[in-house]
Amino acid sequence: MNEKTNSSDGYFALQVRRFQQLMEEVLLSCETRAAHLSKKFGLPDAELRCLMLFREDKYLTVKGLAQKMDVAKSRVTKIVSGLLAKDLVARIDDPTDGRIRLIHLTAKGRATCEEIAAFIGTVHEMILQELSPEERAAVLTALERLRTSMETVQEKVFS
Repeated sequence: MNEKTNSSDGYFALQVRRFQQLMEEVLLSCETRAAHLSKKFGLPDAELRCLMLFREDKYLTVKGLAQKMDVAKSRVTKIVSGLLAKDLVARIDDPTDGRIRLIHLTAKGRATCEEIAAFIGTVHEMILQELSPEERAAVLTALERLRTSMETVQEKVFS
């Protein structure tokens, strides 16, 4: 704890419980959105998340995908197989190291990524439109601060 809080403060304890409840509700909302996206785009969640990683990188390896997704390489191999079967990604040999296979989006995969990103963007716009401009600014500021606090605690607790 830091000096900003007093753990024996009853009000602080109520805030902790409310924060936990709200975080669980936000997580459930995110899980509901993920399930909807999977159904809407006909992709299992893992394949959808993998596919969207190619918005940041043109080429990825199984090892790189495993690191970004925080899963075992064997799991990524299965996910990539599903995407290959759907013609959303393709593999090529790395021109600098023939032992490495690079994975990249096909034209169909790129179009699917763009469609998913546009849908997600629309949902986020709809959420923000529920708020006044002042509320939007306050929410964004609070979320940025929350993210920083979470990163700080992760470094302290999970490192």
